[in-house]
Amino acid sequence: MKQAPALFALNAEVEALEEEVASLPSPQRLPAQTRLAWLLRERDCGRALALAQQVEQALSPAVCAALPPELLASLRWRLQLTGIEVRRLRGEAAQDEALAAMILQQAEEAGDWISAADACWVSALLTTVGGDMVRCRDLLGHGIELAVRAGDLDRQWLLECSQARYAGLTDRYAAEARWGDRFEHISASLAPASRPLIALYGAYRTMRASKLSEAIQRFSTLIEPLIDAGHVREAITAQVNLGNSFNELNAPEAALEWTERALDLARGQGWRHSTGICQIQLGETLRRLGRLDLAQQQLTEALQSFADLPQSRNYAMGLSYLGRLALDQAQAQEAIDFFARLQALEGFADLQMIALRGQAQALLQLDQLEEAERFAQQALQLAVSRGAGELEVELGLLLARIAQRQPTDRQSLALQYLERARERAKSIAGYQDGADLLNALAMAYADAGRYREAFEASQLAANSRAQTLGREADKRLASIQLRNLSESARAQADYLGQLAEAERQKAQLMQRNSDTLEKLGLIGQELTRQLDLNSIFSALSQHIPSLLDARSFEIYLLDTEGQGLSSVFGLEDGVRLPPDHIALNDPASNAVRCALERSELSVQLAADGSDPSQIPGTMRTLSALFAPLLIGDRLLGVVTVQSPLADAYGEHERMIFRTLNAYTAIALDNANAYQRLQQAQSQLIAQEKLAALGALVAGIAHELNTPLGNSLLMASTLEQRTAEVERAAVAKALRRSELEAFFDEARSMARLIMQGLETAARLITSFKQVAVDQTVEQRRDFDLAGMCEQLVATLRASIRKQGHQITLDIPAGILMNSFPGPFGQVLSNLINNAMLHGFGERRGGQMHLSAQLLKDGRVELRFVDDGLGISPAHAKRIFEPFFTTKFGQGGSGLGLSISHNIVSSLLGGSLTLEPKSGPGACFVVNLPLQAPLRADGGAAQEPGGQSGSAI
Repeated sequence: MKQAPALFALNAEVEALEEEVASLPSPQRLPAQTRLAWLLRERDCGRALALAQQVEQALSPAVCAALPPELLASLRWRLQLTGIEVRRLRGEAAQDEALAAMILQQAEEAGDWISAADACWVSALLTTVGGDMVRCRDLLGHGIELAVRAGDLDRQWLLECSQARYAGLTDRYAAEARWGDRFEHISASLAPASRPLIALYGAYRTMRASKLSEAIQRFSTLIEPLIDAGHVREAITAQVNLGNSFNELNAPEAALEWTERALDLARGQGWRHSTGICQIQLGETLRRLGRLDLAQQQLTEALQSFADLPQSRNYAMGLSYLGRLALDQAQAQEAIDFFARLQALEGFADLQMIALRGQAQALLQLDQLEEAERFAQQALQLAVSRGAGELEVELGLLLARIAQRQPTDRQSLALQYLERARERAKSIAGYQDGADLLNALAMAYADAGRYREAFEASQLAANSRAQTLGREADKRLASIQLRNLSESARAQADYLGQLAEAERQKAQLMQRNSDTLEKLGLIGQELTRQLDLNSIFSALSQHIPSLLDARSFEIYLLDTEGQGLSSVFGLEDGVRLPPDHIALNDPASNAVRCALERSELSVQLAADGSDPSQIPGTMRTLSALFAPLLIGDRLLGVVTVQSPLADAYGEHERMIFRTLNAYTAIALDNANAYQRLQQAQSQLIAQEKLAALGALVAGIAHELNTPLGNSLLMASTLEQRTAEVERAAVAKALRRSELEAFFDEARSMARLIMQGLETAARLITSFKQVAVDQTVEQRRDFDLAGMCEQLVATLRASIRKQGHQITLDIPAGILMNSFPGPFGQVLSNLINNAMLHGFGERRGGQMHLSAQLLKDGRVELRFVDDGLGISPAHAKRIFEPFFTTKFGQGGSGLGLSISHNIVSSLLGGSLTLEPKSGPGACFVVNLPLQAPLRADGGAAQEPGGQSGSAI
């Protein structure tokens, strides 16, 4: 019975096949020998060829006549494919594409779908050597169809996974959009030898997505399984990519080690092209280490390895790295030559962008600015079309540098490039603004006279530098940790053959480390997105016990005077510790020592409690860790975890503690910054509200003066006339005509008194409602017309006093459920803004407030004045905080800014300035009838606790 050969097999399966070959008689041995030669093609090229030749020699006419024709054809095709694979690996497959195509055609005609699918696989690999990625993808696609016909699920998935991988080399964005995580969960349904290749695609995805720690973990855990399954060339490439990932983590020493291992394996196999790939990565690593001469030697040798494949991606990568090296050596013309040769190659969009950018950088070194700009613009256009956001940001910075070197009339472009780059950076999820970009932006703003923006950008640059230091430290820590993990994995893999128990221990260790890394990453995300101290403390108290033996846990923060450490949070056996304060001159405190030395402390305390740092009456501590909370060089405080167990904290626990401390420092610093920002915002808004309320009080007092004064005059006159009539009546001198005249006067004066008091009552009612609304952000239902009339009534005295008029055109019946106080503050700001800025010293200004109900459950208000208007230059900035044309003359620059914030955030609408052809200004407020719901609240910060077992 014919047995279809597998694409790959585990070492144990190959060993079993070797035993089967040895036990079979000569004629029946040939199919097994053929399968063995095929499976040895990457394990041992020489032996694979020798076995294939033995089978060919054994196929005498008599043997061929005894074999079924379909089996004989299948054996011959498999032997030929084995030879093609060996020659490809050795870099000798110059004429094998035609042979592979012939095998494909013959196998398809014979209906041998397995042989045909494998011929597609081999042909595709041959085309990748020459760099024809389009042909490669087409062949793999055809191979998928053949594997489906054969009903071979393993081949189907392996061919499609390879198609996705090679498509990613040409356009990773398109490949990600098409395949995504399609292959992440299918390994369990495949043969064990196929699973490492599927998992390898996941490693390449994480590397291309710059998830370097995850990529390193995936690659390092795949090397031994790849070798065990006979994917030796892929194991070499995986180690090369490990080196590349460590380089990106700024750990070239670890990269050098992995690359040298890959190089040793490739040279041991005698594979010229694989050796060249390793040398390319080795040259790049040496460049990063500053060993430029050695880097030049390795890259030059690598390029010679691919001289017969000038269209291949590996040749292109060699040109790219040589171009970078020439830039580092300040050999601009040589760099231009390398990048120009790279640009001449087609089919690799990512390398095309690198080639254009590299030429622009080299031309900038040569002061050929126009040419440099042309190449940078071409690279930018390609990056935009490909959605390469991070490269767009880098090219924006490069174009700005080019513009700054050009004549004065061109230097203004630098700021435009930098602002576009900043905006693009903001649009990239998870992208961190670089200090170089922010520094350049600050300098450009300063050159343009925009000093406030320059200051803000410089502050952001300083923060970015601090964050970069933290990220670099995290990267360094991750690289050290991952290097240790990968070393541990390799050491245990070597031990697998001697002791089966070591396999179990290795799996457990790797799983533990993987789980820990994954958990730390999730905890870090949770901590750093918190902006409330209590939420941070709650998260820490929840997660730390699951990672460390921390019966006692304490956070101290440096006090504002910098003279001591105050406990802000502490737990001992799940109970909050009381507040505590430690002076920085306390000689017995380990927390103080940690803060002053700014270094981690691992302390083993005396078992009898005699250590001076042990607090009487608390948990007896035997092991303690102390670590400073640092943001760059700035000390925030100290964290300690403590255990009643001796030697509770080894290197693994200290690594976890360090990582948690880094996340905690960032979270606490973010929370403090957010709290300061909230306080500043609240103070500004409160000041603006009080100012508006003060204006209301002054206006209502002036408005009440007239009706109350008139009522008082009428009341006093009525009192006087009543006394006169009373005296005449007592003296019996009162005539009927005088009494009737008195009644008429009394009725008239009473009517005037009532009118005055009713006017005063209406004003007071309006004032009370508006005053309450402006001091309390309370949601309620209200009629828009009535609300506006009440507000204008409180401001009418001030309007009339300055000689202006305001008219309202607001239909009745527009009911809103919103915040009338903040809404009234917005209208007050618009009216006061018109009187202060629009009319100035002029009298007789006209203001008009109108509203119309829109169809989508919204209302539009238009406030128009006939004042001086707003110039186009000022119109762009009127909603910026502190921008005013009346600074020092009553204008704070906050009215319109706060109004814009109230409308957009609280009321859920928009406030815009509409261009106006005539005099004056027109502000448009677009609001929903139902304001959006707010998520208010936030727990109050609890006081910190006293130190636990040891200080």
